Amino acid sequence: MIKLRPVIFAALGLLAPAAPAVADSGYFAFLPPCDHPSALQEIASEFAQKEARFWNSGLQIVDFLHVRQLAFRPWAVDAIPRRFCTGRVVVSDGVKRRVDYSIVEVGGMIGATWGVEWCVAGLDRNLAFAPNCRAARP
Repeated sequence: MIKLRPVIFAALGLLAPAAPAVADSGYFAFLPPCDHPSALQEIASEFAQKEARFWNSGLQIVDFLHVRQLAFRPWAVDAIPRRFCTGRVVVSDGVKRRVDYSIVEVGGMIGATWGVEWCVAGLDRNLAFAPNCRAARP
């Protein structure tokens, strides 16, 4: 029987890699910027569809203005990566409104790609992000 001295165990312990301080989340956090055309187009398309289907309205987003990032991954490192953004939209009724949205890593079709969750202030008719789109912000 071989006896290993405690000194050898201590030396081996020093050579072993340290455990990571934070567990690997399994996410890549590769998200497009706030002004990415695909993200803005998704918001405009879903807005028009929601207005027509649920509210019998012909409102559409005509333009995006002053788009900027509010935060990137503001929560725990192992949370689903999100980029929080805000800006102004010009709606087809001529009114400029604030839009708050997040680009979410696994928010697309069956989680295979990124997706967008959004809220247009004053037009959150079902109060999904109440009050006044606050729940769409970090």
